[in-house]
Amino acid sequence: MNMKKGAQQYAQMNKQTGIEGANPHQLIGMLYQGALDSLQQALGCIDRKDFEGRGRHLGRVITILGGLQSFLDHEKGGDISKNLDNLYEYMTVRLYDASREKTREPVEEVIKLMREVKDGWDGIAQQAQEIFSEQNQTVNG
Repeated sequence: MNMKKGAQQYAQMNKQTGIEGANPHQLIGMLYQGALDSLQQALGCIDRKDFEGRGRHLGRVITILGGLQSFLDHEKGGDISKNLDNLYEYMTVRLYDASREKTREPVEEVIKLMREVKDGWDGIAQQAQEIFSEQNQTVNG
């Protein structure tokens, strides 16, 4: 009985968050947006001297960055994958700096970097959709 209720809640969460039906490109875009939202919330916490909230939001972004790193395919991704891995690692270090220093500057720097990466990611949406459609046709065809 509890498993059924849990599955229903999970399905409802997927619908509410837009995950259901999203392709891999869209899912990564959602992670970027979630990170940006949490970074903005962390800035508000820094301004209010809400150290617990700051830590929670920065921790969420660090978790997202770790997830993004784990999705990188270093065999197929070549230099792009390596550069993104290094960038995600740098962002993580800067967020630890923000937590330690209790200042806005490292968070603002990560926001700028994250926006640049997200803009690039959003810019390849059409190409990603075409690749995803081709892969689905191959698998289902």
